[in-house]
Amino acid sequence: MAERDRPWLMRTYAGHSSASASNALYRKNLAKGQTGLSVAFDLPTQTGYDPDHVLAKGEVGRVGVPVGHLGDMRALFDGIPLERTNTSMTINATAMWLLAMYQVVAEEQGADIAKLTGTTQNDIIKEYLSRGTHVFPPGPSIRLTTDMIAYTVANIPKWNPINICSYHLQEAGATPVQELAFAMCTAIAVLDAVRDSGQVAPEQMGEVVARISFFVNAGVRFVEEMCKLRAFGRIWDAVTRERYGITDAKQRRFRYGVQVNSLGLTEAQPENNVQRIVLEMLAVTLSKDARARAVQLPAWNEALGLPRPWDQQWSLRIQQVLAYESDLLEYGDLFDGSHVVEAKVQELVSGAEAEIEKVLGMGGVTPAVETGYLKAALVGSHAERRARIESGQDKVVGVNCFETTEPSPLTADLDTAIMQVDPDSERAVVEAFAGWREQRDEEAAQAALAELKRQAATGANLMPPTLDCVRAGVTTGEWSFALRDVFGEYRAPTGVGGAPITGALEGESGAELLAVREAVRATAEDIGAGRLRLLVGKPGLDGHSNGAEQIAVRARDAGFEVVYQGIRLTPEQITSAAVAEDVHCVGLSILSGAHAELVPDVLRRLRRAGVEDVPVIVGGIIPSADEQELLAQGVAAVFTPKDFGITHIIGRIVDEIRRAHGLAPMSALKEETLR
Repeated sequence: MAERDRPWLMRTYAGHSSASASNALYRKNLAKGQTGLSVAFDLPTQTGYDPDHVLAKGEVGRVGVPVGHLGDMRALFDGIPLERTNTSMTINATAMWLLAMYQVVAEEQGADIAKLTGTTQNDIIKEYLSRGTHVFPPGPSIRLTTDMIAYTVANIPKWNPINICSYHLQEAGATPVQELAFAMCTAIAVLDAVRDSGQVAPEQMGEVVARISFFVNAGVRFVEEMCKLRAFGRIWDAVTRERYGITDAKQRRFRYGVQVNSLGLTEAQPENNVQRIVLEMLAVTLSKDARARAVQLPAWNEALGLPRPWDQQWSLRIQQVLAYESDLLEYGDLFDGSHVVEAKVQELVSGAEAEIEKVLGMGGVTPAVETGYLKAALVGSHAERRARIESGQDKVVGVNCFETTEPSPLTADLDTAIMQVDPDSERAVVEAFAGWREQRDEEAAQAALAELKRQAATGANLMPPTLDCVRAGVTTGEWSFALRDVFGEYRAPTGVGGAPITGALEGESGAELLAVREAVRATAEDIGAGRLRLLVGKPGLDGHSNGAEQIAVRARDAGFEVVYQGIRLTPEQITSAAVAEDVHCVGLSILSGAHAELVPDVLRRLRRAGVEDVPVIVGGIIPSADEQELLAQGVAAVFTPKDFGITHIIGRIVDEIRRAHGLAPMSALKEETLR
């Protein structure tokens, strides 16, 4: 038998309900052969809110595990030896806080923190562009990242203090060239900040570069994606050698983990997602010289809701079959010498280098975020992608072609095809949180917070006072709001206003958009409004705004005046905006599963405000039973990932506005005209 390479780290992205429930899940996954942990934190933890905060309502334990203090972190890793565990934590704005808690738990276990291995995601730039879990402005955020890098290089040398995330850029619509360029510009901004901070000696920059990892995306166009990874390695090698003078080739190695694409997973015929996931995994494993160091795969049903443990096991087994049953790991790089691959790699490198120069010419990635250039570019690319799917130019099996299907046994009972989070778990977390605050030394906690704020106002490294806060029993929200007091908060540009107007109006999709534009114009005239006004709202902490942005862009293109204030709004703020702007429809986008709490709250507030003729529509990952409940409570329409035709959705919105004003739907008028 040929000697086999060591397999990559195998992970599943997991966490839910509570620290103790997530701990049980992690132990099971490790027992099934998972070789690393990938912790999903809930949105309050990611955005620096305690579970009893108004914005945390409905979000606690939904998309990850709530960690409000050191006690939660202890429970999360109870019985899991951190010195021997490679842990990835998807955490950004509050990354310093979570790493500090992780270190303290490791110390309590008796671990040598110099031996800890793992990664904190901690790429805040992409949060302004895609996931939306940013808290502080770009400058202070980069400072927190710089402090973490300097601290870990000195104290936790095997830890990756940041992974630069191109994954979420692709989810937000990035082309391969944009993904390469924007991620590399982020890496340059981080390395420049570390170099210029004075916290790391010049001769240690090689150690810094060696600890920078990347977290990438791989879509179903797996040949192009494989070439993208080879291009990443080539660009990274050149940047670190030429810009930072790193001479050690081992330190310049492009190191990355991957979660393959979730954007392309479909609610229609979801069994097709299995082969999509396999093809996407091949993109990051086939080429030895550009192979991922860690892989986590989504589950087949993530377009439907939260995967069950069995679904996650299936994704783990996909990795294990490739690594242990196939002969992939017995060979060198399969693509060396391929002129086809080399040409594609060079095409991607050239395109990315040109875009990098453009962004650096603006002053770097931070000014490009603040001006809205990067966000508008992603929103525009995503709009073009959606238009190609709607027109049929890009084929998606089961969605816009080959739609005839047999009933799927996997989804015969949709209510059991996904995991349901117990609604009482949030109450239990909030009660336990109150108990933590009651039993801690309040004087010590307040003193630690005061010292944190004092040092934040200076140029001191904030890891030491953050560790002191952890040990004093400070909570996630208290740590975050102490820094908010010093740094302020930040609302990133939405990119909607800068996205290009839909240009090509060809074929059926073009005719449909023209018809909807006419319906918008005619309806505004019928109800005596200058223009129809649509409020697109993101209640709660869900920062995945791609869908909301695409609705806003297409509604604008159809003639609506669109009111979109971005993410992280309370139901009260959304209601106030609806009244103040005198809108004709309210559209709510929620992908976190918090719709059952947040949508009824908005409905009640609108009714109390006397708003009776404004339909409320909802979009998101919403199980069928929840959809029926929302409709029964007064929601006019519910849209889920199966409703991929955005122009059709806009037409439905027009019809709901007409119904609310006692007018026949435009579709009925068209049928009458035809008769």
